[in-house]
Amino acid sequence: MYFTVDPSGGIAIYLQIVRQIKYAIAEQTLRSGQLLPSVRVLSQQLAVNPNTVARAFQELQADGIIETLRGRGVVVCKGSLDRCRKQRKTMIAERVADVLNEALTGGLDADEIRAIVEQQLKSIKNGKG
Repeated sequence: MYFTVDPSGGIAIYLQIVRQIKYAIAEQTLRSGQLLPSVRVLSQQLAVNPNTVARAFQELQADGIIETLRGRGVVVCKGSLDRCRKQRKTMIAERVADVLNEALTGGLDADEIRAIVEQQLKSIKNGKG
């Protein structure tokens, strides 16, 4: 499992970790019952304070996405796949709404925005295929 953070990205590092874990569960890179790296290991991999990783884990635990099993570590909860897929869709919709709002307030009309979106989708599709 490989996670990255962008300290200058404008999003709190613990939230970046939360998002990446939820996305990994949604795409089934992480599965129910699978162990996550420990706070110490993940903080070393990301070169962040262990308290930052602990805060991310606390939020994920409060959301019912992960749980701590005594003697085993932190694992993905059963039923988290559906929750993470719904939350991923919501998070992406919010980000798209922000970009659309910026485009509209920046003076672009709906047709210009659609053309940009279509161009970007084609570009991404051609880059992957």
